[in-house]
Formats: sequence, C-alpha cells, structure tokens
Amino acid sequence: MTAHYQIVGASAAEISASIEGGVRSGALAPGTPLPPVRGLADGLGVAAGTVAKAYQTLRTRGVIETAGRNGTRVRPRPPVAGGRAGLVVPPPTGVLDLLTGEPDLRLLPHLGAHIGALAAGDPVGYSHDGMVPALAEAAAARFAADGVDASHLTLTSGALGGIDRLLAAHLRPGDKVAVEDPGWAAVIDLVAAQGLEIVGVPVDDQGPTPAGTELALSAGARALIVTSRAHNPTGAAVTRRRASDLRRVLADHPEALLIEDDHSAELSTVPLHPLAKATRSWAFLRSVSKPYGPDLRLAVLAGDEATIARVSGRMRLGSGWVSTLLQRVVAGLWSDPAVAAGVAAARESYERRREGLRAALGAHGIDCQGRTGINVWVPVGDETSVVTALRDGGYAVAPGSLYRIGAPAGIRITISRLDDDGIEPLAAAVARAVRGAPPRAFSA
Repeated sequence: MTAHYQIVGASAAEISASIEGGVRSGALAPGTPLPPVRGLADGLGVAAGTVAKAYQTLRTRGVIETAGRNGTRVRPRPPVAGGRAGLVVPPPTGVLDLLTGEPDLRLLPHLGAHIGALAAGDPVGYSHDGMVPALAEAAAARFAADGVDASHLTLTSGALGGIDRLLAAHLRPGDKVAVEDPGWAAVIDLVAAQGLEIVGVPVDDQGPTPAGTELALSAGARALIVTSRAHNPTGAAVTRRRASDLRRVLADHPEALLIEDDHSAELSTVPLHPLAKATRSWAFLRSVSKPYGPDLRLAVLAGDEATIARVSGRMRLGSGWVSTLLQRVVAGLWSDPAVAAGVAAARESYERRREGLRAALGAHGIDCQGRTGINVWVPVGDETSVVTALRDGGYAVAPGSLYRIGAPAGIRITISRLDDDGIEPLAAAVARAVRGAPPRAFSA
C-alpha cells in the first residue's frame, strides 16, 4: 500500500475508482508510486488480474504511467480535477519563479482598455457558424505571408484545444502518436489522456530529427506533432533545411496526421518554415496566448478540407463556436499599431534576456539550448539535486522529467520573470548547482 493512502476495492472498477479518488483529493500526488500489481492484489485479497485491469484502465485514461524499473506512478499531470495545482513555486517565499512557463505579464497588452471597442458588433444567435469575417481575413493574410495554405480555416479554444480535437477526430485509443522528446508536457499528458500511445522523437536545435521521425512513423505512429518555433522546453526552431528533410520523410508516410504548433507566432525572431501539406491530413495551429495573453483562448487552425471539416463538425456538436466577442477582440488587437509595437518590444525583450542567459551560462562553461522562445534547457546529470540546489539558492526551475520520454536529464529555465540584472547571478547559481551533479552532454 502507499504510505499515506489506503487503496480499497474488490473489483477492478472499485480499485481504479479508489486510486482516482486519491488523485482527486491530493492524497496521491503526482509522481506518487503505486504498489506492484501482485503486492496490491495480496493486500486486497483479489486476483492479480483484477488489479492489472484497474491499472490498465487508469493508464488508458492517462491517470497513471508505468516506466519499467521505476514501477507504476501517478502521472505528473493526471487528467483528474481536484485540489491539484500546476507547476507552482515551492517554499521558501522569495524564490524567483523561473518555473511556470508563462509569458511576461508586464509585456502583454492591457485588454481592459481595448475590449469595449474591439468587441463591438451585432449580437449572434445559436445558428451562428464559423469565423468573424474580419478575423478570417486577417488570419488568412497572416498565414499566406508565412507560406501556409489558408484555403480552409477554423478556430479552436487555444492550441491544446485544437490538438485535442484533431487527435480525437483522426485517431482511436491505442493508436501511436509521435511527439517531440523532450517536448511540451501538456501535449504528452493530453496524448496519454486520450488513451494514445506516445512515441518519442529526439529534438535538436533545428527541431525533430529526421532519423527519429522516420523511426517513429515506421513504428506505426499515425500522427506527428511538431513545434514550429520556440519549442518548449528546448527553444528549438525548424530550419529551412530541416523542414526539407522532414518533408522527404513525411512523403513516405502520406497517411500520417501532421500537426504543427506555431504558438510563438509574432514573438518569434526566426522565420517560419512550415511542413503544411506534407501529408494528406495536416493541420497548422497558431494561438494568440503568448503574444497577447493566456486569457485569450483562441487559436486559428488551417488544414486540409477534410480535417477542418471534422474539427468544425465536432465544435458544432459541443460548444458550437469560439466566442464572437473573443474573435472581435483578437481581430482588433491584430489591427492596432500600438499593440503591434508592444508585441515587437516584447519580442526584443525576450530575445535579449534569453540570449543574455545563454551567453552567461556559456561563460561559466555550462552547455544549454534556447535558440528561440522564452525557455532555456540545461542538460544535467541529476535533475533533483540541481533543482533543489537552485531552490535553496532562490530560484525555482522546472525538472526536465516533466518533459522527457526517453531523452537525457535536464532542467527548464523560463526567462519571463528574469530581469537583465539577474542574469549573471542566475548563471553563476546554475553553474554551482550543475557542478554539484556533473551534466551529461545533450544527445539528439
């Protein structure tokens, strides 16, 4: 049994419900190890197959995971609502938050001053369908400028909402999905929550490696999720050459669903090199949360006609459409020169601070990645000791285990709340922490 929670039940359904209840209440925290199948079965007086079935149910729903010798544990972010919180800055107070991965709130547009005018428009009824024309025209123009076919467009409630609907529309539980490794923790958790099997694809500074992508697709992955720029957590960005190489790989797997996420968009300092149309079923997502604010739950989705029709159809069966008020606000923000100037200033600020930290770490002899975006990835030998040492030194950073499938250990440092004068002290603290646990070189 676990040290702090008594799992009960005489059937697989009761056992899985008991474990889920522990997760929901917080008694079984993320990362908590669960008893071996036979040990729990003996303790409950049931057959080992009963416990195995309960565990399988929870694995399929993304609540728990089994990792070889590490046994079975509660997933870092199980899809069970309750008293849980996401990544939070641990005690003691006064620790600088370089952990949570949010944009710099000081650099976001102040929406209150804009919403009244930007949201103005005629009321809509339940029969409304599709995009507000002003937003559709602006989105199409922006996509076309970046070489993305915008013949078919729809909207979703953010990038994750779009990925969720795309996977649900094309795949079934048990199907394999190729995801970046390391990669966005939320995508990894979402794939698991849909009962899909995760296949990791190594990432270097130029994005997913062609060899790793070929291996994953040849192993039966029916979908590939790629971050175009500002990859979370490593800052990778797909280059022109890498896009060409990946297109050649995808040409041999035309039935795979290709999903591209360009969440950084206007904040990116490198050009976009899309993979759009490399397979028959494809989708290109661009959310507005990072440049304009996480409260703007909107992403524009371009893709092939069938894929867009599936996503739009599922929307009509549920929420119907993304709020026209929200659409009008985004269209207004896109057309406001003052807002555009603010986003440009934010882009320059992120670039300056990220590159400043990379240079400072390099001066201390610390290897790191962070070509674009708001994160820097530092390979380490022991994540726990480095994260702990930095916390004790006044810095909260994210352990790489949240983002890794099979990739080497590392830590993620988000620079959103790092001011210029704090760069060198942080780099020195990272160097001290890493040298206490010698890092392994990053391996793609």
